[in-house]
Amino acid sequence: MANSIEINAPIEQEGTKAVVRNWLKQIGDHVKEGDALVELETDKVTQEIAAPCDGILSEIAMTDGDDATPGATLGRMIVPGNGVAVEATIAPTQVQSDPATRAKTHYSPAVRQAAREYGIDPAALTGSGKDGRVTRADMEHARESDTLMASPPLSHSGSAEPGNVQLESPASSVPMDGRARIVPHSTMRLSIAKHMAQSLATAPQVTAVFEADFTAIMRHREIHKEPMKALGINLSYTAYFLVASVAAMKVVPEVNSQWHDESLEIFEDVNIGVGIALGEKGLVAPVIRQAQTLSLEKIAGRLQDLTNRARSNSLKGEELKGGTFTISNHGVSGSLLASPIIINQPQSAILGVGKLEKRVVVREVDGVDAIQIRPMAYVSLTIDHRSLDGHQTNSWLTEFVRTLENWPQ
Repeated sequence: MANSIEINAPIEQEGTKAVVRNWLKQIGDHVKEGDALVELETDKVTQEIAAPCDGILSEIAMTDGDDATPGATLGRMIVPGNGVAVEATIAPTQVQSDPATRAKTHYSPAVRQAAREYGIDPAALTGSGKDGRVTRADMEHARESDTLMASPPLSHSGSAEPGNVQLESPASSVPMDGRARIVPHSTMRLSIAKHMAQSLATAPQVTAVFEADFTAIMRHREIHKEPMKALGINLSYTAYFLVASVAAMKVVPEVNSQWHDESLEIFEDVNIGVGIALGEKGLVAPVIRQAQTLSLEKIAGRLQDLTNRARSNSLKGEELKGGTFTISNHGVSGSLLASPIIINQPQSAILGVGKLEKRVVVREVDGVDAIQIRPMAYVSLTIDHRSLDGHQTNSWLTEFVRTLENWPQ
C-alpha cells in the first residue's frame, strides 16, 4: 500500500517570518529524495525545501504568498509501501469555486487584505503580475476606478452637488491622475524596516568621521591582485577594511561588544558582517567568522565566496548569524558619507566607508608643507553610546586609518 507523508516548513528558520514563494514541482510529479520542492522566503534568505524521500507530490497545501509558520504543512507526498508501486497520475486537489476560497488559495496576503478592505473579488480582475497574477496594484486601480464611477458629478462651477461632496482619504496613495504604482513590501524589506526602526529606538547612536588615505593599500593591491587572481581570488578593498578593523579591535576591544543592562559583553572572536546590496530586494550581511585568525588572502577568498552566493540567493541561514561587528562599504554605490549608518543590533558599532576619490591634500615633505593629490575616502564609526564613548570611538578610527595608511608593501 502507499503511505502519505507531510512536507513541512523547518522548525528552525532564519528570520522572523517565512512566506511561500514558488513551487518547483507540480502535483503528480515524481520526485527523488533531496529534490527541491518549494521555495520559502524569509526576511533574510530564500531557502529550498527538499523532498524527504522518493515519491509523488500529491497535494499543495500552501501557495505563493502564504505565510509558513515553523512546522506548517506545505504539502503532502505519496510514497510506495511494502513494495507496491504508486500510480503516476494523481488528480490535483479540487479548488472550490467560492471566491473567498479562491482568494485564499491563489492570491498573495496583500491581495487578500485588499479584497477584504475594498470588497473587490480579485477573480474578476485581469492580473498584471507574473503569469497573469493579480497584484496589490491591480486591486488599488480597481478600487480607484470604482471610486471614480461612484463619485457625484461636478456642477458647472466645478464643485460637487451640495451635501454630496466627497473628500479624498488622507491615506490614499494613488493620485487621481493615476500616475503612481503600488509596490507591495517584500518580506526582506519589511524586516529591514522593522530592524532599523528598532535599532534607533533601542540605542543612542553617535557617528564620528575620519578621512583615510588609500595610497598604501592601492600600491599593495596593485602588486598582489594578479597573483591572487591566478588563485581565483578577487582582492577587493573591503578585505583590507576587515584586516584594519581587526587591528583596531586590539586597541579598543569594547567596539566588538554587546550591551546588556547589567554588563558589557566583549567578544574574543571578531565576527565581521559585510553588507551586500541585492538590488531592489534589500541587503544582507553575511559573517566572516574569527577574522582575527585570517590572513588578507583568506579574508578576500571568503568575502568573494559570500558575495557571489548572496547575489545568487544561495547563502545558508547560519552564515548570517553571529556577527559582532558590521562593515557598510556604501561608497561603492557613490556616496561620500552616510550618517548615521544604523547599527546592526545587538552589536555596538558599525563601520562605514565612503566613495574613494582623488582629493587635494596637504602633506609635510622634508619639513615643508606640500600640496598633493591623494586617493581619499571618508570612514565613519557609528556607536551605541551606551557601550562606547567618543574617545574610544576616535581611538578605534585612529588605529583603523593608521593601519590602512601604513600598510607594508
